[in-house]
Amino acid sequence: MNARMFTLLVAASFALAAPVHAKDELHLYNWNNYIAPETIKRFEDTCHCTVIQTYYSDNDELLAKLAAGAKGYDVMVPTSNAVQTLIRGGQLMPIDKTAIPNLKNIDPAYLDTAFDPGNRYSVPYAMSTTIIGYNDVKMKELGLPTDTWAVIFDPKYLEKVKGRVTVLDSANELFAAALKYLGYSANDVDPRHWDEAAAVIRKAKPYWAAFNASSYIKELTVGNIWLVHGYSNDIFQANEDAEAAHRPFHILQGMPKEGAVLAVDNMVIQKGAPRPDLALKFINFMLVGSNSADLTNLIGSGNPNLDAMKYIKPEILKLPAVFPPKAIQAKLEQLHDLTVAQRRLRNKLWTEIKAAR
Repeated sequence: MNARMFTLLVAASFALAAPVHAKDELHLYNWNNYIAPETIKRFEDTCHCTVIQTYYSDNDELLAKLAAGAKGYDVMVPTSNAVQTLIRGGQLMPIDKTAIPNLKNIDPAYLDTAFDPGNRYSVPYAMSTTIIGYNDVKMKELGLPTDTWAVIFDPKYLEKVKGRVTVLDSANELFAAALKYLGYSANDVDPRHWDEAAAVIRKAKPYWAAFNASSYIKELTVGNIWLVHGYSNDIFQANEDAEAAHRPFHILQGMPKEGAVLAVDNMVIQKGAPRPDLALKFINFMLVGSNSADLTNLIGSGNPNLDAMKYIKPEILKLPAVFPPKAIQAKLEQLHDLTVAQRRLRNKLWTEIKAAR
């Protein structure tokens, strides 16, 4: 046998030994701790695929990564204002709604919105409010209020918890909270009001332990941090973890009387997604009431899925931060997208805040 024939035979044997197709993979780019492991496993078993998850902790992180050229995601879960940015940037694939019949389960109040008329690019996934989370024992001992943004921004309260407070590492969320504290809309874009909000943040910053959008759940759970500006579902999870660890305290949700941000997160498909077919199957799967309810029961997210309501634990349905009653709903705002000029100014103020000592 000559050398050339031997090489061809070896190559042929390897070709026969290799699988015809690699195992199917869905690439999901999602928030930290924003899907139940049981749900992922159930989808993998259903579609005979593997879900590869990548995480982000803020919409700006997602937008920056995509702007830098990141590709290869099938499904992403940005908040409404970030969806608007992605649509304007031509970064999303239109959704074939004929492939997602379970869209009928979504409350019409969350469909056909201003940021995506006709839901051409997005499908509601879950909701959260950006509120106050706190250690009930410590806050009671210190006699601090838990129903006002003042406890996050006013030094007369902060001096009692100095070094035990974290706020989200998010310019949009922190400015929104400061604007609500000052009596403005979370979507106020008056530069003078932004300066006021920045001054409030700078004044409070020396009392905070950190800007933290990723590990504050653990810090609350172990008792290192007593007070946070955070997402309602994260605060819910911190309490679940504290109870599982038999901590001598609870982590509770505080709804600020001044109002707060309501975030509706949406499933979208990245333009050029490797497996848009699997992406559509995943979206439709997540719209099944029982699958959607997993998010609420295990993670404490709010839920736009009407079919999920019958599967959600009654005690969670009673949480005002998760399912706000009408009086609280009236004070909630979804964040709007910013113009390029507004984003530039916000980034400048944020950089100055982060650099200040």
